[in-house]
Amino acid sequence: MKKWFNSFFLLDEEEEQDMQQTKQKEQPAAQPKQQPVKSVRERKISSAPQTSPQLVSIQNVQKSSKVILIEPRVYAEAQDISEHLKGKRAVIVNLQRIDKEQGIRIIDFLSGTVYALGGDIQRIGTDIFLCAPDTIEVDGAISDYYYDEHQ
Repeated sequence: MKKWFNSFFLLDEEEEQDMQQTKQKEQPAAQPKQQPVKSVRERKISSAPQTSPQLVSIQNVQKSSKVILIEPRVYAEAQDISEHLKGKRAVIVNLQRIDKEQGIRIIDFLSGTVYALGGDIQRIGTDIFLCAPDTIEVDGAISDYYYDEHQ
């Protein structure tokens, strides 16, 4: 039981180290000194990786943002636009080549998607809209003065 207790708490290794140091003292000075045997605890401590204060983690570096330009031809493309928004990409949607009724349905669909993602949707031109996810801040507004006169 004593042997088990000593080996469990690494006391055997410390006793061996003490014995080796005693033997080294007894040896004549002509022989080169041997390095003392490190205990398991000392080996674990010395083998721990040393961190340098100059190291910087590159995991926090983000990719540059993308803006996707889309001219949908059918209502079914609204789902593809939503996938881009879910992927944290801003989308400019040009509805000039689709009939007005389907364009309204697409904007309704995208408004719901943007709302669910906490983003923003803004009109930036005649039948052109900017849909941005929550990671992209949209600042400013485009005046409706020009659009009101020419419609």
